[in-house]
Amino acid sequence: MRKSVLIRLCAGVLLGGALWVAYTQNFGQQPAKLNTTRIREDLYLIHNDLVPGNTTALITSAGVILVDDKFEIDHNNIMSELKKITNQPVKYVINTHHHADHSGGNAKMQQMNAQIVASDEAWQNMIEGQQPGPPNVTFAHEARIHLGGKTVELYHFGRSHTNGDVVVYFPADRVLAAGDMFTFGDDVPELIDYSGGGSAKEWPRTLDSALMLDFELVVPGHGLLTSKQEMRKFRNSTAMLVTRVHQLVTQKKSKDDVAKMLRKEFHWADLHLARGLDGAMAEMQ
Repeated sequence: MRKSVLIRLCAGVLLGGALWVAYTQNFGQQPAKLNTTRIREDLYLIHNDLVPGNTTALITSAGVILVDDKFEIDHNNIMSELKKITNQPVKYVINTHHHADHSGGNAKMQQMNAQIVASDEAWQNMIEGQQPGPPNVTFAHEARIHLGGKTVELYHFGRSHTNGDVVVYFPADRVLAAGDMFTFGDDVPELIDYSGGGSAKEWPRTLDSALMLDFELVVPGHGLLTSKQEMRKFRNSTAMLVTRVHQLVTQKKSKDDVAKMLRKEFHWADLHLARGLDGAMAEMQ
């Protein structure tokens, strides 16, 4: 990598990191208004508009397994929603990645004796970011949680939104909780967090691995419950993004030209550009 490209990438990562902190802090000032819907007999989605991310709850006779716990300020509302459907305690919280809108409630969950589970990379990102409530349990590639006669499978397939993204598979229900590896809706396009180890170039290949699992429905990191078909469309969009950026970079187009294309064709906003533009251009050299 040329020195000029490296300097540009580092500057972009630092700026993007600062904007991401401001973004999550801004949204984490007030608790989100939540609603809970049943996906399957024992599986529920705790949802809100856009930010923070979705929470998935598997109810068992021995306790609850949660996927993502939003910001710290959302903890009480999450617990209130759970009390509407079960008296069982939360036993495990799986973080799909390290961002605070998915892991900010960890410390409060740990105070309730819940075990926090994440990938090795997500744990490292939380430690380096001095985030409260880093995971108690980590894994490299795959893991399983057995609770109350039910099984949940966890997979870390590679880099995408960050370097630590995991998907959580509920085999009995044929449902996947995808975290921000897959977001659904035009207002939540691909966000590549290079400061968190993300990669536009590797993202499609990581999604290919996740799509090999046998599921019908998907809980995206942000957006409404949707289908495997929509996740496959998202995968194709990430591949096209890589192709389009590579085309413009090899044509020696300017940074402004690439940004204009990403805004028009992929609905990128200022946050997405600050977080991912320099990194994507450097990857596509």
